[in-house]
Amino acid sequence: MPSTTSFATLASVALLALSLSACSPAATDAASDSSQWACQIQQAPFAYSACAVETSALGDKRHVLQLFWQQPDSTQPLLSFDELLAALPAGQTLSFAMNAGMYNERFAPIGYTVIEGVEKRALNLKSGGGNFHLLPNGVLWWERDGKVQITESQAFSEQLNGGQVQPWYATQSGPMLVIHDQIHPKFNPESQSAKIRNGAGVCRDGRIRFVHSDEPVTFYQFATLFKEYLGCPNALFLDGGVASALYAPSIDRHDKKQMGVMIGLVDSSD
Repeated sequence: MPSTTSFATLASVALLALSLSACSPAATDAASDSSQWACQIQQAPFAYSACAVETSALGDKRHVLQLFWQQPDSTQPLLSFDELLAALPAGQTLSFAMNAGMYNERFAPIGYTVIEGVEKRALNLKSGGGNFHLLPNGVLWWERDGKVQITESQAFSEQLNGGQVQPWYATQSGPMLVIHDQIHPKFNPESQSAKIRNGAGVCRDGRIRFVHSDEPVTFYQFATLFKEYLGCPNALFLDGGVASALYAPSIDRHDKKQMGVMIGLVDSSD
C-alpha cells in the first residue's frame, strides 16, 4: 500500500503540472488526421488563426495545395467556401482554405493567376493606388512538385520571362509583408491603420503558414508576426477587411463570405 509520503509527492507533482499548464500561452491546436498539417488559434502577439502544412507533404498525391476560382465547366466564380465544398470531386475533402488575393467587382483576380498550368490573368506590374500596388508586391506560386515559393513580382517576372519557372498554380497579391527577412520598407511602426488581415508565409521550419488575424492589426504588426514569431523570410499579404476569410473546420471556423480566388489544402482518399 502506498505511503502517506507517496500520496503527498504525487499530489505535489499534479499541482505543479496544473500550474504550468495554466501559465502556458492560450492556444487551440487542431486535431487533424495527419501530422503533416494543422490549424491553431493563438492569442499572442495578437489573436490570430493559422493553418500550416509541411512542405514535404505536398510532394505526394494525398495532400495537394490548390487554387480555386470558377465553377466546374463554367466561367462563373465559385464565390464561397460552400460552393467550393460542393464542387469538390468525390473522394476529396477540404482540410482548410482561405481567400487568395484581390479581385474586381466581378470577383475576377486583379493579379497574375495560374490554375493547373493555365494562365488566367497576366502578371500585373502596373503602378496604382491601393494595397495591391504598395510595391513591392509578390506572387505565391508552386510548380507541379508542390514546392511553394513567394517571390517579389519584378524578380518573378524576370524568372518567368527567362523560362526559369513554370507555375502550376500562382496568385499575385500585395503588398509583400516580408522580403528576404526584411519587413516591407514602406510599413510604418507607428501606423494606426488596423484591420482584419490575412496572408501567407514560407517559413524556415519547412512549413507554409496561412494566417488570419482575429483582431484588427496594422501592416507592421502583421509583418512582424511572420518575421519574428513564425520565422518566415518571405510572406505575402492576401487581403483584409470584409474580403478576409478562413475555412478551418478543425478549429470550428467557416466564414460565410464572398470572394474571388481561394487557396485550399485538399486531402484525397484515392
